[in-house]
Amino acid sequence: MTDDTPIRLLLADDHPVVRAGLRAVLETEPGLLVMAEAATAEDAVTRAAEGDIDVVLMDLQFGRGMGGAEATARITARPGAPRVLIVTTYDSDADTLPAIEAGATGYLLKDAPPEDLAAAVRTAAAGRTTLAPSVADRLMNRLRAPGTALTPREREVLALVAEGLSNQAIGARLHLTEGTVKSHLARVYGKLGVESRTAAVATAIDLGLLRR
Repeated sequence: MTDDTPIRLLLADDHPVVRAGLRAVLETEPGLLVMAEAATAEDAVTRAAEGDIDVVLMDLQFGRGMGGAEATARITARPGAPRVLIVTTYDSDADTLPAIEAGATGYLLKDAPPEDLAAAVRTAAAGRTTLAPSVADRLMNRLRAPGTALTPREREVLALVAEGLSNQAIGARLHLTEGTVKSHLARVYGKLGVESRTAAVATAIDLGLLRR
């Protein structure tokens, strides 16, 4: 990309007001061009594959259907894929880690100043990472205390425990045996230093591993 080539953007968010706000901010910035909008994660994946997008600004929650982390994984899995910059209201580990693991280049919160948003877009287009301060702090804390870091599957199991599902129901939902679910929970208990499902959920919420 040459200096005079605009950075072409796709805005993916299920709220029209949010998309309009992002467009209003970004279109005032030199060198940024909003090419399209997507109201669902599925539409974002389809539109991003057309080859004329450099950066996708992706929300994480889209109501029904695919979420932003899964959409990010699908977008970034393609050869020559655009960069994905998460722009959301959520900054818990339950949100940030899956999105980053899915291949997001950056992670910004919706209350970021307009100049930070524009800078993050340019940084993402260049293939470099921008993280909201609270997200960066959480990741640093995870690196300092890796023993409490849960795997994606462990987070998935614990999130279903938080919804009140039994081990049998969790196994059915995730296509796992009940014994495998118990093994995942045993590792979760060990990492969090707890002895019960209730304590595991409460501790995970306190640590930001699960959303409240």
